Amino acid sequence: MADEEQQPIIIVKKSGGRGGHHGGSWKVAYADFVTALMAFFLVMWLVNQEQAVKDAVQGYFNDPVNFGKKEGSSSVLPGGASIFDSDVPPPKQPTGEEGLKEVLEKAGNQLQMELAKIPGFDAIKEHVHVEMIPEGLRIQLIEASSTDDNSSYFFDLGSAKLSDKGIQILTVIGQELGNLDNKIVVEGHTDSKQYHYNDRYSNWELSADRANSARKLLQEKEIESGQIYAIRGYADNSPMITDNPADARNRRIAIVVLARDPGEVSREIAISD
Repeated sequence: MADEEQQPIIIVKKSGGRGGHHGGSWKVAYADFVTALMAFFLVMWLVNQEQAVKDAVQGYFNDPVNFGKKEGSSSVLPGGASIFDSDVPPPKQPTGEEGLKEVLEKAGNQLQMELAKIPGFDAIKEHVHVEMIPEGLRIQLIEASSTDDNSSYFFDLGSAKLSDKGIQILTVIGQELGNLDNKIVVEGHTDSKQYHYNDRYSNWELSADRANSARKLLQEKEIESGQIYAIRGYADNSPMITDNPADARNRRIAIVVLARDPGEVSREIAISD
């Protein structure tokens, strides 16, 4: 009886039939993925920064201990400097009339690139003039060619109704100029040929109506109403082909983006008088 009491008790534990949670290796893989994703987003952020920021980041990683050790450092690390504390000066913002014209010149270049994306634009690009003038940026849509007096690209012939191509071109112009704050003047011009059978509608009405039609569409395409300073109908009094006022190429509209606020110009004229 005593031998039975002293016999050791053996307990056998059997593992369950299922495999558990596969350990913690998945956590390591997930952490690597998150780290790589964070690094990717940091690279994408850095690519879109100004050159001064890129240079500062490069300098920090080249020498993280000594980089930016100067008074007033805004780094969260002791002895370090913010990546924005760089000896590279920030890019200068355009100031004055010359600076404003530089902004308009860049806007004109961007506009020409956007217009070039329009299907079939190569066939009519000679009818779209983008140029800098003393007043600012001027975009001219010229109706006819030198070889065809009856051609009309942007308006129906003898009408203020925009053609499909005119709507397409002015839509792109409106979207680009809507990014600016400058005042805009829209001008209408005709050739010297007169209406023979309509005494109530002349080149004056046609030039003004075409300018107004262009103005309406521009305002539908991102341009604020306050950005439009004036619409002007010149009839045949300001020909592009000065030695031949009857030339069909004088039929055009001009969109002038002013480099200066017209109110400032008026005040300067009043003072000088």
